[in-house]
Amino acid sequence: MVMRQRSSSTIPFGYKLAEDNKTLEPVELELETLRVVATLVNDEALSLREASQWIEHKTGRPLSHVGLKKIIDNGRLDSEPTRLSNQ
Repeated sequence: MVMRQRSSSTIPFGYKLAEDNKTLEPVELELETLRVVATLVNDEALSLREASQWIEHKTGRPLSHVGLKKIIDNGRLDSEPTRLSNQ
């Protein structure tokens, strides 16, 4: 698990604040969901709004369609998409 140094007051989607209150820990379900949804959006199978609703349903954490677009456009998702389990 790769820890990131916290650089702002906002916790990015896909991460949670570690116990030391200084670093961020990845939340694998959120990151995996982002990878899959990014592929579906890029393939035009889902709109950004539909994808953001699906993300909130799957993870329980809201992410706006604008926030999702920024994540996809910035290339923050570095690995290949994976399949989601039916959790």
